[in-house]
Amino acid sequence: MRHPAGSPGSRGVARSAPFLLLSIRGEDEAADDEYRAMMRFAGLDTTGMRRIRLTHEPLGDIDLDDWSGIILGGGPYNVSDAVEMKSATQRRVESELLELIGRIVDRDFPFLGCCYGVGTLGTVVGATVDRTHPEPVGGLTVTVTSAGRDDELFAEVPDVFDAYGGHREGATSLPPGVERLASSPDCPVQAFRVGRHVYATQFHPELDLDGLITRIDVYKDYGYFPPESAEVLKEAVRQWDVRYPQSILRRFVDKYAR
Repeated sequence: MRHPAGSPGSRGVARSAPFLLLSIRGEDEAADDEYRAMMRFAGLDTTGMRRIRLTHEPLGDIDLDDWSGIILGGGPYNVSDAVEMKSATQRRVESELLELIGRIVDRDFPFLGCCYGVGTLGTVVGATVDRTHPEPVGGLTVTVTSAGRDDELFAEVPDVFDAYGGHREGATSLPPGVERLASSPDCPVQAFRVGRHVYATQFHPELDLDGLITRIDVYKDYGYFPPESAEVLKEAVRQWDVRYPQSILRRFVDKYAR
């Protein structure tokens, strides 16, 4: 089993087989905040959740039997970007991820892809992934579908709830056999499930207000919004009542811990 180095995080209950967080955030502040949030809401520490920063090192040989489940965080990459617009690092990361996610789908292995997971998992299963349904950084209203209402990961969320998100690409349509679990007014696919155990969400289940404010500061020059509007955006996101999405992350860990 590969043992990537961890960062300091909140204390939690360690499992015999840890979860693996795959990070595509090159910026230390955003990457470390994401890791701490994932551990906090999952109830894990650095023993129970390991991390590989794919922007800093290759994925390497991942044996799925060594892990309880795999979580993919979000970041500035878009699978649907033209190849010539992608950096060498992004091309390497996506090549490694698509191969791994292909194995995950074939085995129906526990996986939760957050935001970037829609593009990567969607690409693997043949979804239409493009820029038809972007959403600005901030709060959004998520509606659970009938399939989502029957899914264990969504058991603690109401039919309609607030979440934080922000993305340039999304899934316009899903192939037959893939369950759409949630939607929003501007994005038809906010969550979906492949098989029984492979999930992706377009919104961020690891984000609370403090985490989103950190990302606004880190990514204000990345083209998601005009940099001069950052302070106004911070005030706007305070108006959303984001209390339910984190339960999806916790239920994923509770369900698959072994």
